[in-house]
Amino acid sequence: MLLKHYFLGKIAHSSYILAGKAGCAVIDPRRDVDFYIAEARALGVPITHILETHLHADFISGHMDLAQRTGAMIYAPKSANCRFPHVPLAEGDIITLENMRLEVLEVPGHTPEHICYVVTDTARGDNPIGAFVGDVLFVGDVGRPDLFPDRATELAGKLYQSLRKLLRLPDYCEVYPAHGAGSLCGRAMSAKWLSTIGYERRYNPALQMKDKAEFIRTLTHDMPPAPDHFSRCSDINRDGPTLISDLPALAALKPEQFRERMARQDVAILDVRNYAAFCGVHIPGAWHLDLNGNFPTFAGWVLPTDKDILLVADDYEDAVAANVWARRVGVDRIVGYLDGGMVAWVTAGYRCDSVHLISAEDLHAMVNGRANFVLLDVRAPLEFAESHIQGAMNIPAPDLRTRYQELDSARPTVVICSTGNRSSMAASILKQHGFKEVHNVAGGMTGYSAAGYAKRCTVCENPHGPRFVS
Repeated sequence: MLLKHYFLGKIAHSSYILAGKAGCAVIDPRRDVDFYIAEARALGVPITHILETHLHADFISGHMDLAQRTGAMIYAPKSANCRFPHVPLAEGDIITLENMRLEVLEVPGHTPEHICYVVTDTARGDNPIGAFVGDVLFVGDVGRPDLFPDRATELAGKLYQSLRKLLRLPDYCEVYPAHGAGSLCGRAMSAKWLSTIGYERRYNPALQMKDKAEFIRTLTHDMPPAPDHFSRCSDINRDGPTLISDLPALAALKPEQFRERMARQDVAILDVRNYAAFCGVHIPGAWHLDLNGNFPTFAGWVLPTDKDILLVADDYEDAVAANVWARRVGVDRIVGYLDGGMVAWVTAGYRCDSVHLISAEDLHAMVNGRANFVLLDVRAPLEFAESHIQGAMNIPAPDLRTRYQELDSARPTVVICSTGNRSSMAASILKQHGFKEVHNVAGGMTGYSAAGYAKRCTVCENPHGPRFVS
């Protein structure tokens, strides 16, 4: 038995290869599957099994591409009612892979159809060595049950029972979750990818809650906001995602071609450069999502799904990277990029726009002066509660798509987040809706507190870090 772990940053996704001498299984694969094929080739074994623990909400799975490329069979929960060829699994089913036995446990709660695979290496013994637990149990956390708002209380109750089922496993049994710190599938995950049932039994705060009613209350209140694509990806994964080979190619467009395409009603522009570059000069009406920030989460969260998307990037490599990340969260309509970038655009003489960047010192002077402006803090409510500037208005950046109407577009608006990335995205949304004088605070609250103007915001420094217990 050989186990290999693969971690995908930004969406904090863990997938696995479980290999024997003649074949291997891929558990919860990401969408771009060339990686697994290369890994299996290096191990000298074919991919024979594709195992899904549940219908993933935060990313598009690679099960269809991997099956098409390798001929491997897909295994998925029976209760998921998947609409593609697969082996449906229920409680007590057994998968045999050479000397390895994988027993299926039904563990609903994070999602209604969730299962886990308890693996025993029969060449060494008859007791389980580990469990692929998907998103039911994490290192230091448990899966959130509120992704189906109308069923949150019901699912939290089921999650409570599912966790008790997992706790019947031996203390030495290893825990292999599908996510780590940085994922919004929970709210307090550790950065470790591996744990044991015994360690989690003793130190996982959620597992210390013996009272079911308190567990349900805690898991259904004050949860982080769920991005828009969380409500789409599950259905896409159930239906079977479009094969990567069937998606549109990324066309290189000269400035005149780009301008001609962007004039259509069904086209949106996405600028993925860093926020300083975007604020300096950008195409009017463009969305801004910094490729070096939490790009995939916000791409799935805010970008329109009913339009083709044209990219503005620093170079071809960044355009390709943005396209790959976008596809991982189900943004499949990126069709071209601006060849030559903004340099080519401005030297062609085409219209451009900008956002005024200001420093922490500039903002402090404005806050303590008599300037008539709106200070808009676009961080999440938990970050805002931890530390904010007196008089600031809090609207999380993704919510500005509709809540911009609560603001006066005629007044100067200063936007701040933790670093400058989300506030730049927020500024791009405001500019789309006719706000003329928009300022972005470079360095955000991190820089503002470093300058001594506000208390240090620990949530800003680690926005998805452990904070399960207040």
